[in-house]
Amino acid sequence: MDIKEIKNLIKFVAKSKVSEVRLELREFKITIKTDLKKSSPKNPSTADSLSSKDPIVVLEEKKLDDKLLQTNISEELTDSDDKSYEIIKSPIIGTFYRKPSPDKPTFVDVGSEVKEGDVLCVIEAMKLFNEIESEIQGKIVKILVEDSSPVEFDQPLFLVDPS
Repeated sequence: MDIKEIKNLIKFVAKSKVSEVRLELREFKITIKTDLKKSSPKNPSTADSLSSKDPIVVLEEKKLDDKLLQTNISEELTDSDDKSYEIIKSPIIGTFYRKPSPDKPTFVDVGSEVKEGDVLCVIEAMKLFNEIESEIQGKIVKILVEDSSPVEFDQPLFLVDPS
């Protein structure tokens, strides 16, 4: 869920007659409350600047067990209809980047054809940028990691159709 979808959800809740909406996703929970009389925000200094019609948004990041998250991703991949896809996993712990630098284009996108040795991404570990190369030839079907997010060793990064 991106920021635009969250803003649209807030607008929808503000216009509706609902006093509270809770949305729980894998990475975070969102609670949107429109009635300030029943609940007050966690930061009392902001309460003075809000009217009773302004929605209150509480965003909580969930702390997930990395092993559980990797298991869930692996289960999603094995539950897919086509089991002929190959998974490219992270060889190291670090921060995943899809571009060589912020002003450059991404290495690969969904639908990109790759061959052995093509650079798919870089992973920064201890101020060193490690190029991750494809070990297989095929077409990128899905990118499983968001840009600039931390990755663990052996975490699935890309789903590739080798045919």
